[in-house]
Amino acid sequence: MNQVKVFAPATIANVACGFDVLGLALDYPGDEVVVKKTDSHEVVITACHNAENLPLDADKNVAGVAIKALLNKLGSKQGFELELTKGVKPGSGIGSSAASSAAAVVAVNELLGNPFTRKELVEFAMEGEKCATGVAHADNVAPSICGGFTLVRSYDPLDVIKIDSPDELWATVIHPQLEVKTRDARRVLKGGIDLSKAITQWGNVGGLVAGLYSKDYDLIGRSLVDVVIEPIRSILIPGYEKVKKATINAGALGCSISGSGPSIFGLSRGEETALKVKEAMAEVYTQFGVDFEIHVSQVNSEGAKIIGE
Repeated sequence: MNQVKVFAPATIANVACGFDVLGLALDYPGDEVVVKKTDSHEVVITACHNAENLPLDADKNVAGVAIKALLNKLGSKQGFELELTKGVKPGSGIGSSAASSAAAVVAVNELLGNPFTRKELVEFAMEGEKCATGVAHADNVAPSICGGFTLVRSYDPLDVIKIDSPDELWATVIHPQLEVKTRDARRVLKGGIDLSKAITQWGNVGGLVAGLYSKDYDLIGRSLVDVVIEPIRSILIPGYEKVKKATINAGALGCSISGSGPSIFGLSRGEETALKVKEAMAEVYTQFGVDFEIHVSQVNSEGAKIIGE
């Protein structure tokens, strides 16, 4: 195989209480890459469709950086040419840079005969995240590559755990057409947190993981509470509190900020409730006069996948 086409999905990171350690994959939207082997011994990005402002320089583009990290680990000088089509808008809060990085490393790994497992690929995609945000976090790239819910138990050494979610769990994500850069959203965070808030947050992370494993939807809902990050970042998102209230009133298990925002997500039991949440979210931003996109999806258990040559 000399060429492959890969799709990598958008993701919800943090999932309320799990800052930098929890994430889940959506069915759509996502990024697509076409990668082919070359004899140049270089990584060349030929195009970035739907995002013409992204750099084509492989040392500045997240996909190129992730590929080079993989090649450096192997000690390989194999050349690659990459064409990227963005389906996840930069600055949307649903893992734009992660989707590009994930698709790129999965494609190159396939063309090299799969020397790395999916979980091992997370390390290289994290370098793309570092290029984009200044921090090599894995809460977006892990679910985009591996699918499902993922927990980053440790960063040093990297230890990613995939968690199967209940079949009836659905996500509704609204993306108001505002941009919040992850790098900027990190700057507003405090360097330390109150111990009582830390205890609450740890309890919610444990409760959410336990709820996913036991398929206890009530426990999942009780655990979707963020007392550390949300109170600070929500200030950056106009209409956030109204969207959250409308989402809960529509029957969602819980609601919080997707990644660094401005996207807001709600988790629901069943598609019917997820669609009611969609209507409630839309009504709020329609009243605000803000354009938006909404995605309704089950949790994507597969993650990045090969869709052609």
